[in-house]
Parts: sequence; structure tokens; C-alpha cells
Amino acid sequence: MEKFFKMKERGTNLRREIVAGLTTFLAMAYILAVNPGMLANTGMNASAVFTATALAAAVATLVMAFTANLPIALAPGMGLNAFFTFTVVIGMGISWQTALTAVFLEGILFIILSFFNVRESIIKAIPSNLKKAVAAGIGLFICFIGFQNAGIIVNNDATLVGLGNLTQGSAVVAMIGLAITAVLFALKVPGSILIGILITTIIGLPFKVTLIPQDWSPVSVPASPLLFQFDFSNIFSFEFFAVFFTFLFVDIFDTVGTLVGVASEAHLTDSNGNVPRVKQALLSDAIGTVAGACLGTSTVTSYVESTAGVAAGGRTGATALTTGVLFLLALFLSPLFLLVPAAATAPALIIVGFLMLKSVTAIDFNNVSEGLSAFITIVMMPFAYSIAEGIVWGIITYVVMKTATGKAKSIPVLTWVLFVVFVLRLILA
Repeated sequence: MEKFFKMKERGTNLRREIVAGLTTFLAMAYILAVNPGMLANTGMNASAVFTATALAAAVATLVMAFTANLPIALAPGMGLNAFFTFTVVIGMGISWQTALTAVFLEGILFIILSFFNVRESIIKAIPSNLKKAVAAGIGLFICFIGFQNAGIIVNNDATLVGLGNLTQGSAVVAMIGLAITAVLFALKVPGSILIGILITTIIGLPFKVTLIPQDWSPVSVPASPLLFQFDFSNIFSFEFFAVFFTFLFVDIFDTVGTLVGVASEAHLTDSNGNVPRVKQALLSDAIGTVAGACLGTSTVTSYVESTAGVAAGGRTGATALTTGVLFLLALFLSPLFLLVPAAATAPALIIVGFLMLKSVTAIDFNNVSEGLSAFITIVMMPFAYSIAEGIVWGIITYVVMKTATGKAKSIPVLTWVLFVVFVLRLILA
């Protein structure tokens, strides 16, 4: 293993890599509790989604370990699972089978794009500030979902939204959990988000928010995943294209951003900032997405929580190998993760939202033609309860502002194509 993963060359050893892999797993294992609960809102079976989540994360992470030799772990992505659930299935009324079909086809196209290096031209076609705005907007959207799931934010007929009853039930449990998770995170405790979920779940017991079924056991045989639940009947509709494109768009930029960020943190990039074996790394993501769709879960992507393992000394694929094996072992702990109530995962959503919002600091708001489109992208996601609408209105605003200020020539051709498609969608809707 020392020779295969080139540990000595990268200044590490097997013990350090195993510790780093465990650290990464603890930092991102909250997805095993959050993803089944979120996708269950679509009508999917939570136990089946748990199995799909753990298996897809293991497959993608192991492919990353053995092909790219990078200390990066993957799993169904936060934000993408929210888009899948609340925008596509609940908002647009599309069946979860059709949504899985979009994820599957997006993964296939991502594999093709990775083979032929087309991703660079797609990345260049999307304005830099809009890329940062998408991450920030998704962060706000996820945070809003967390507050909503906890009952902290509720429906208000007069003002659309308002504060819920903060003195009892889910809301008070979630607030206590958020305080605990935030303190643990600020103190840089490894696995702070997962620990916060576990503590909040326990706190929920006396409040009767966490309910333990009779004859409950923390260990069980994994449930069967939702294998090959696809529906190709609507793949030529505009709605399907919008869903498909959004999955692809967010996946590409989320993956590339994470790869560059983690590789830079591990000092693995070259003098030009390029990531080693980036094609294999992107293929790992695409293969994980295809596998995840076949198993019954939303888009798989690289996790920024991998930086926790890098901080613990992880430098090679042995870190990812350790994390992948731990996801396989977690398959037998589904009752433990499925016991977690929405009030306990809400703090995790809020903290992840905070982390994603940090990209807003890199946006150039002084340039109105750039800053306004980024602002519209960010606010439309939570306000319209749709990641897709944020991207649509952000690109429309960008093209309009650039054209109005005499900078139409700076707009990439692909951005023009997207603008025309989105405007036609508004006209024909």
C-alpha cells in the first residue's frame, strides 16, 4: 500500500492516512442521516435511500482512491438532494423516478465530458461571479430548509413566513442542537456536525421529538436499494431539460471547486494550480453519480469535508480508501441513522449553509453588471424555493446587464444559448 499510493513520496504513512480517512468519514457521515430523511419527502423509502447513499458514497470514494490517488471522499451532495426533493419532485410535480433518470443521464454525460475534456469550455462559459453565487445561493436555500424542517420558520398568511413556536417541540431541540454543533465546529472538533446530530437526537428523547420504535436495535441487515427505478417517458420535455442541466451544472462546478480546494489544501497542485489526475477524479464523481442513480439516490459529488482529513495529514488515496470502507461498514447501522429526527439534522443543514455562503465574499459587487446577476442568483433560490430558478434568473440578468452596458461581446456563446433557452421557457410557460 505504501508503494501503490506513493505515501513516502507525499510525506505520509499508512497510520496517518487511516486516521485521516476516519476524520473525513466523521466529518461527512451526517449525510447518512440527512439524505434519507430529505429524499423520503418525495415518497422514496428512507431505508432504501440509506442503503443507496452508503453504497454510492463507498463506490465513488473507492474509485477516487484507486484511480486518482487523492484524499477526497464523495457522497450524494447537499444542495443537489434539496434540488431533487423540493424543486424537482415537490415543486415541479415530477416523479422521483423521472428525477432519478435525470441524475442517471447527467452522470452518463459527465463521464463523456470527462473523457473528452469538454468540462473546461463549459466552466469558462459560466461567468465566474455566477459560479460563486450558485454556491452561496444553495447555502441560503439549504439553511432555509433546515429552519423550516425544525419548525423555527413556519408559514404565515400575512407575511408568507414567520417564526414558529420556539419554546417547545422540534424548534427548541433544533436550537439547542444548533448551539452545540456551532460550538463544536468553532472548536474544530473532528466530526463536529455528526456529533452535533447524535447529541441533538438524544436531547430529542425527553421532548418526544426522537421516537424509538419497539424492539429497536442499532444494527440490522441493509435494506434493498431502489434499483433501476427510471422513467424515460418525459425526457424530451423542457422541464426535464431544465432539471437535467441544473444537475449537470451544479455537479460540474461543485466537483471542480472541491477538487481544486482540497488538492490545494493538501499541497498537491502544480505550479499552475492544476490538480493531478484530474480526469480520473472527475470520472470518479461521474461514476458515483451513475451508480447512485441506479441504486436510488441523488447526484454524487466530491465533499469539501475532505479537507478535515487533509488537515489530519491525509495526502493519498489511502485516506479515501479508509473512508470508503467505513461507508460500507455503516450499511449495517441504518436503524441508528434513520432514528435521527428532522430537528437533529436541521443544525447540520444550517451549518452547511453557512459554509457554502462563504463564497459570497469572493463576488465582485462593485461591478454592477456582474454583482447584480450574482445577487439575483443568490436570493431567487430561497425566495423561489428553487435552485433552478436562481440559475435561470441569474443568467438572464447577466446577459441583459452586459448587453445594456455595451459589453455583449464578452458574453460566451454557450451563455447566450442558455439565455435564449431560458427566455423561451418564460414566454412559453
